[in-house]
Amino acid sequence: MASLPTVDDVARLAGVSRQTVSNVLNSPDIVRPETREKVQRSITELGYRPHASARRLRAGTSSTIGIRLDPISNGVSGAILDRYLHALTEAADARGMRVTLFVASDVEDEIRHYERLRDGADVDAFVLTATQYDDPRIEWLARERIPFVAFGRPWGAEDDDDPARLWVDVDGQAGVNQATRHLIGRGLTRIGYLGWPAGSGTGDDRRRGWETAMGERFGDLDLAALTTTAEEGVPNARIAIEQLFRAGTDLEGLVCASDSLALGAMMAVREAGFPHFPVIGFDNTPVASAVGLSSVDQRLGDVAAATLELLMGPDGRRVRPHGDAGDGPSHRLISPQLIVRRSSHLAPVEEAGAGPSGDHNGEKEQQ
Repeated sequence: MASLPTVDDVARLAGVSRQTVSNVLNSPDIVRPETREKVQRSITELGYRPHASARRLRAGTSSTIGIRLDPISNGVSGAILDRYLHALTEAADARGMRVTLFVASDVEDEIRHYERLRDGADVDAFVLTATQYDDPRIEWLARERIPFVAFGRPWGAEDDDDPARLWVDVDGQAGVNQATRHLIGRGLTRIGYLGWPAGSGTGDDRRRGWETAMGERFGDLDLAALTTTAEEGVPNARIAIEQLFRAGTDLEGLVCASDSLALGAMMAVREAGFPHFPVIGFDNTPVASAVGLSSVDQRLGDVAAATLELLMGPDGRRVRPHGDAGDGPSHRLISPQLIVRRSSHLAPVEEAGAGPSGDHNGEKEQQ
């Protein structure tokens, strides 16, 4: 079935800009008569029919946010996006907004969906996930001046506070630092780090949290000797740690970049016969809770609320124009929380800075 003609098709046939076609459709009096006639002939020739929802988009009244539904490549940490979407949908509903999901095969296809949704579907803004270095989606949306917020920093950008590139993220460096300091507080010194191969913005950021905590406590330590990497996934992590134990290691515990890696590491540790070897994950997935794995919680409810605050303001009911951050910040960095579970042999200990409530630097104990 042939696709319906779009505003861009009309503009190309008439030899004018997309904005001119929009002006003919919405404010014809500001367009010169000869140009208006040329555009109208192209509209008739193509059989173009303006989409009612597109008109609502231009008027800013669609009350809908678009977000790509990524394929779940990993059943453990892949559930994070589902939890974020649920929290975002609930928070949006409280503001009278809807969330519409779409799928795309890759980044280029995602951008094509942005264009189609802008032209023909009623969305006011987009939310991006899984950001990467020099993300082409961010640059396209900024260039087209379409309101958006990225869940994840615009890695590689020169200015983290650009009002044209709004973002919200979880402070992974702080979360891993907190987890590492917890193990240091228990008297451990040879604390290893299991992360992803270098080059991931999120992964590199989390690793710096471990490096900072170890460096501040132990000074000039050979951190490379304590680091192991694996591609995301339980089997990959299990193999990596099994190889580590077979080669011989003096590690006393592990901090991991994700719950998937931590779960694989936990399996390898137990099979190696080290029942009191602590492992800490990141993401606080339902699996972590089920198996008693201590983990860093991303506080996704706060992430969702911050996403909408950036798009709409603290109490707004409509999406603000692109580049308009109001009087507030153009990004939000959410502080995560370490969830300590006794069944992974990580009962809280007295640490410097612990308050009378038992909140150890943002830690929360669960049985």
